[in-house]
Amino acid sequence: MKKAVKSQRPVNLDLRTIKLPITAYTSILHRISGVILFVGLAIMLYALDKSLDSPEGFEDVKAGLTSPLAKLVAWGLLSALLYHLVAGVRHLIMDMGIGETLEGGKLGSKIVIVISVVVIVLAGVWIW
Repeated sequence: MKKAVKSQRPVNLDLRTIKLPITAYTSILHRISGVILFVGLAIMLYALDKSLDSPEGFEDVKAGLTSPLAKLVAWGLLSALLYHLVAGVRHLIMDMGIGETLEGGKLGSKIVIVISVVVIVLAGVWIW
């Protein structure tokens, strides 16, 4: 009979208890913002099509954008765009060989979060 070998691998992997590094959070948020932009593109194209269809359609879209829900959606889409842009610039900088170390990656992630929060808050002030 074979003796069971005790493995060091976890049996129950509880994702809520795992401490991820800041680089993982920025990467996950970058992917989520990309998905939001992809889905939001349908909303934006619909509004563009309706606004270009007729003067009445333009007025409908213009009036619809004054509602708090539409402003929230616009701010959400703009926030996703701004975060995705800032994180994308970080990736371009890393492609040039800057910030590829572990410490550089962590610092870059912190910078992405700070800049993103600032521009997202400014976008919220601009929209509201």
